[in-house]
Amino acid sequence: MVTPETTVPYRRPAYIAEGFTHTCAMLKRPLRGGAILALTTALLAACSTTALRPDAPSAASAPPVATVAEAYVSTASPEEELDSLATWPGDQGSTWLIATGKSSHRLVVFDADSGERLLESGSEGSAPGQFDRPNGITVYGDHLFVAERDNHRVQVLSLPELTPLGSFGEAQLRSPYGIWLHETEPGELEVYITDSFQYGKKFDVVPPFNELDQRVRRYRVQFDQDGRLRTSYAGSFGDTREESALRMVESLAGDPSNDRLLIADEDRRHESTLREYTFSGRYTGRSLPQDSFKAEAEGVALWTCPDGGGYWIAVDQLSPLTVFHLFDRITLQPRGSFHGNTTAYTDGVALHAAATERFPGGALFAVHDDKSVTAFDLRDVAHTLGLTQGCVE
Repeated sequence: MVTPETTVPYRRPAYIAEGFTHTCAMLKRPLRGGAILALTTALLAACSTTALRPDAPSAASAPPVATVAEAYVSTASPEEELDSLATWPGDQGSTWLIATGKSSHRLVVFDADSGERLLESGSEGSAPGQFDRPNGITVYGDHLFVAERDNHRVQVLSLPELTPLGSFGEAQLRSPYGIWLHETEPGELEVYITDSFQYGKKFDVVPPFNELDQRVRRYRVQFDQDGRLRTSYAGSFGDTREESALRMVESLAGDPSNDRLLIADEDRRHESTLREYTFSGRYTGRSLPQDSFKAEAEGVALWTCPDGGGYWIAVDQLSPLTVFHLFDRITLQPRGSFHGNTTAYTDGVALHAAATERFPGGALFAVHDDKSVTAFDLRDVAHTLGLTQGCVE
């Protein structure tokens, strides 16, 4: 076992791409008529209050991996090093799929229905509207939140113009990756950000245990009547025990209805899994079993059903094909696994449950090999795995 104090060079296996998965969030967008359309993007939405049994679900009970063909694979652009995804419903009935480009230091916008590349925004730098290693991304209403690892901040932009509105976290964040948020009161947000700072010449040495209580940082964010951004730091958390500390944190997601956060730890030198926390930052002692993931535990999305049930979708960053594991929202029991015909080395995912022209039952979007985006029709996933049909139209 490698402890945080032990300096051991870590080389990511060749079949695993570098990076993290973003986190998505609850999406609410004001409509032109003044009505409010509530959409839930589960680019990282976590799960329920029902207590898990002490005998956590075993991957051995999971059914064989099925095949679900991709609805599309976008044109490749390897120079971008795409990482994380978020969706936003546009003005004319279209839906944007927005990706972060870690190496190009910009945002790339695709048509979510076709995978067509629409535009790019940003360049390398620290000025407003510029980015330095953008990673996690999420949408709230007409606001886009982007975590920048090497600018040590979260930048907020307005949609669809992608006009910078401000940033926060510069005083505390050291190496931000994943981001997830939810609305606590009208116009007031609670934002959670993973901070995966490392030590050593290659930045591969996990900090001492007593520093791992800084793995997740929390901020309170609001927009005043003039649309100005106001933020305050609300502290950090993370378990510091050797058996359950968060070592290399990436994506995270939350379920506001059930006071649950799931936080991905990628460090396979110890245990790559998803650990469960409350919104107050308390580790519950529960996690998905290690043998659920053969590679690194990556993006996680919550697919909710009208009856309060639903399914967790978690990425297993495998080669030659990414495997998407589904777990019951309430019990975390396995409910099936699938892969596509092409999608591999997936970092970020975004689940868009709202109907679009091409995907009336919603879609799961994923990054392929850091260079493309792919889409899965949720109706195909439900049919192939025999899931509750009430989750899709």
